[in-house]
Amino acid sequence: MKMVWGLWLLCLAGSLRAVHAGPLRKTGKTGNKAAPQEEVSVLMFGVIQLSESLNYVYETTEAKIDKISQTLRRLEGTLQELGRETEQAAEVEKQIKEVIQLLQAQMAKQQAQTKMTKDWLASIEQEEVELKTKVTKLEMYVNTKMSIKELQERAEEQSNIVRGLQYWTQFQKDNIETQNEKLSKLQKMSEAMT
Repeated sequence: MKMVWGLWLLCLAGSLRAVHAGPLRKTGKTGNKAAPQEEVSVLMFGVIQLSESLNYVYETTEAKIDKISQTLRRLEGTLQELGRETEQAAEVEKQIKEVIQLLQAQMAKQQAQTKMTKDWLASIEQEEVELKTKVTKLEMYVNTKMSIKELQERAEEQSNIVRGLQYWTQFQKDNIETQNEKLSKLQKMSEAMT
């Protein structure tokens, strides 16, 4: 860039000398006198100072434009990074919402299954009460009409049924407790995610 300014100054100086060396127009005031060397030197000095000032303005303006460009590029990079982070945050939020919906659906399913199991257990317990009532009635009937062997067979049969019902009742209670524990964990996870 300095080379361009130097060439420009050289051309300017050459043209000023050519003007100085050439004939001047006659005017009423100057006559045939050529401009004194001192005036040309002052003009040349002024042109050189002007060109240096213009060069300085150009260089400082170019430096400022470079700084502004660098700042803009840096800001664009920051904006792009913020855009990516925003997209990632939106994706994470979407995934969290999906997980919460899945957990809520699982919790609703677990609650429905728990209610069904409780209802079923209540009916089993009712059947057990009815069976005990039947056994009591049967014992009364047997006391009056059946033989001891028949009573033993029926008692063993009823005992097996009662044991089966007790085992089944215990199994269902354990199942309900396990489901309640899972449901509690799911609720805690859901609360932790929100």
